[in-house]
This record gives sequence, structure tokens and C-alpha cells, in this order.
Amino acid sequence: KEKEKYGFKKSNKKKVVIEFPSPNTNKPLHLGHLRNMALGESISRIIESQGYKVIRVNLNNDRGIHICKSMLAYKKWGNNKQPNKKSDHFVGDFYVLFAQKSKLNQELEQEALELLRKWEKGDKSTISLWKKMNSWALKGFNETYKRFGLKFNKTYFESKIYKKGKDLVLNAFKQGKFQKDEKGAIIIDLGDLGKKILLREDGTSIYITQDLYLAKLKHNDFKADSYIIVSASEQDHHFKVLFKILELLNFKFAKSCHHLSYGLVLLPEGRMKSREGTVVDADDLIDELTNMAKEELKKRQNNNLNLAEKIALSSLKCHLLKFSTTTNITFNPQESISFQGETGPYLQYSLVRANKILNKSKIKPKLNTSLLKGQEILDLIKLLGEFPLILEKSTKMYTTHYLTEYLFKIASLFNLFYEKYPVISAESKELQASRLALVQAYGITIKSGLSLLGIEEVKEM
Repeated sequence: KEKEKYGFKKSNKKKVVIEFPSPNTNKPLHLGHLRNMALGESISRIIESQGYKVIRVNLNNDRGIHICKSMLAYKKWGNNKQPNKKSDHFVGDFYVLFAQKSKLNQELEQEALELLRKWEKGDKSTISLWKKMNSWALKGFNETYKRFGLKFNKTYFESKIYKKGKDLVLNAFKQGKFQKDEKGAIIIDLGDLGKKILLREDGTSIYITQDLYLAKLKHNDFKADSYIIVSASEQDHHFKVLFKILELLNFKFAKSCHHLSYGLVLLPEGRMKSREGTVVDADDLIDELTNMAKEELKKRQNNNLNLAEKIALSSLKCHLLKFSTTTNITFNPQESISFQGETGPYLQYSLVRANKILNKSKIKPKLNTSLLKGQEILDLIKLLGEFPLILEKSTKMYTTHYLTEYLFKIASLFNLFYEKYPVISAESKELQASRLALVQAYGITIKSGLSLLGIEEVKEM
């Protein structure tokens, strides 16, 4: 009866700000970012399903020593070239080049630091180069976001807020809340969490400098009930420190901040490293999966190759979302694209099959519960009834793996039902109509579930 609203709740007037994927503008988005993006978008949709107003924000870490490394490499060896490939990949090549060159010449690290000082002083040629390379990186990011199906309500830039972060730290230092170490850096001693530098001795800022102000700015902008930051488990300590400092600075919203931590994404051959150029770029991976999907479709004599990217994205998102967020995962493209097993394409195909049954029938679904008998049917009905509880649990725990596990279970039960109990050729019209009602209920539920994972429905496979 509730159709696509099944399992969803009405507005509860509470607001949640969720920040993701917050990339650095010195390299293209990679496989790790894809897990961040998949989690951020899916958690946003799940929370929205439970009546919350979700505000998606992104932070571009567009200044700092890592940005200056790409800039310095371009300045020295770029010869004023324009991008000859996707623009963020072009920028990333210079970050890798810097890492290679700095192994042979350690003075380059100091040159990059000097470039950062020039940037903070507003040196015209440095700012001009920064703007050019940043625009290339951001243009590339936006193309990938569009392809992945992401839109943000607001985008922040570290370059526009870091000075406010410095002011916040300096004011707290004057109030005696922070101290200076023997080198002159402003620090805080958090006991068990250790000592944390908040401003370098030369006055330049670091990540936490602007993160403190960004937290305040997000609260000023949205007055939300909670603030979620999606970031890898490598940042666990950073966010514990950040939230603790916010508490010590008496920001009331500090208790409403939550770090949605996720494990690393590994390749079968090991860990990715950006500076060594061993990452899997997001665009390249989507292209590879799309080509694999095309091959699978050809095997099935399906010439509609426009489906391939939708299938590729479903395989990618499902694989990244089916594990507990804290788990380190190994991504194997060949496994993820399979039309069988616990994959996105398998779930998409299950919905295609349900829709085919409904479209083929000449009568309308009409439920008569007394006619729905058989263990597989009863098990499926019972499991369909648990969908609202799964969404509640997923919202409470900020996780996606309960939903993906659930979808695999109902798809498996639906297949058992489909194989054992005829629908179109049922013994009577009443029985056919009742079984059609069950197929319809299944279709509604799995379509909603897929949508909450960010996976698009396809009409054929």
C-alpha cells in the first residue's frame, strides 16, 4: 500500500550535515575516495529515508604543503603545458613527479615549504600558478562527481577559511587555552591524546587549524542537530583531537560531531600510495569496469551497451558498501562485476526479473493472504516486513552493510520463490494475482534499497 514510501518516515525536522569526500587538489580522486563517496552518499540517503533533512557539504583541501609540491614540480618541469588528459590527472602527474625528484634532491622539500610561505604572503606569481592548477583539479573532480551521481549543497575551500582558523587559534592562545613549545609553535597538550601542534613556528597553518574553524562555520551556516565527517580510519586520532579541542573551546555543538571512519581499500597486490603513483584512479577504474560490463552484456547477446556504465557503477558501489565501514577491503574488479553472487549487477538483475513478471502478466496484482502458502513464500514475506527495521538500524549505526546484506537475502529468497512457485502460469487467476502482489512488494523493496545505496535501476540486462 505504501509503495515507494515503504520503510520511509515523515520529516522529524532534524538536520544532519554530512561532509565528504574532502579531497586534496593535488591529485585525482582514487579508489579510496570512491569508498568515501559511496559511503557519504548512501548514508545521506538512508538518513533522509528516516525523516532527517540532510545537508551534503564538501571541503576542498586546496592549500598547503602537498599542493605546493605539485605546483613546484609544474613550475620546474611543466614548461607551461596545458592539460593533455583529464585535468585532475594532469595535476596528479606533477605530484608523483615531485616525489620522484625529491628522492634525488632533498632540497626540494624546503623549496616547497618556501613556496607555501610565498602563497600565504600573497605572492602574485605563486597565486596565479595556484589558481591555474587548482582550477584544473576542480574541473576534473566535478566531472567525476557527476559521473558518480553526487551533488553537494555547499562546498568549502580551505584557502578561504584557513586565516579564520589561524585567528581562532591565536585568540584561544591569548586566552591561555593553548601554549607555545620551545620552537615557538602553538600547541595543546591533551594528555592521553598527546600534544598537538595547531600553528607551526613560522606561523603557517596545518589541517587542524582550518578544521577547527570549519566546524564552527558549518554550525553557523546550518545550526544542525549533528555533524558527520566521512574520512578514512587513518584520521581517527586527528578527529578525536579535533572534537576534544572543540569541547575545550566550549563549542556546544562539539558533542554533536561524529567521525564516520572507514577502513582502507587495498588492491590484490597491496596498499595504494599517491606519491608513488600506485593508486587506482577513480575514472580509470570506472572505465575498466564499464568495459567489463560491456563484455558481460555481449555474452548475453545484449547490444544495449548504454547499460554498461550503470552496471559498472552498481558493481563498484555495492562492493564498497557491503562491508562493515571499519573493515579494510580488497577490491577485485573481476569479482565485483559478476552477474551472480553478492554483487550489484546480481541485485539489478533480480529487479529486472521481477519487473518482467509484472509486465508480462495480463492481470493486476491483488493480495489474498490465505492463498500465499509455502515456506519460501512465508520466509520472503517475513523478510520483506523487516525492511523498515533495517533502515532504522542503519541510520542509528551510520552504516550500509546491514542494508546490502538484507538486499542479498531478499534477492536470494525471491529467486527460490520464483523457481518453485509459478506466477504467470499459476493454477488460478486469484493465485496469480496474489503471487503477483508478492512480486510487486519485492520489486518495490529492492528498488528502494538499491536507490538508497546509490544504485540506479536498469530496465534490462
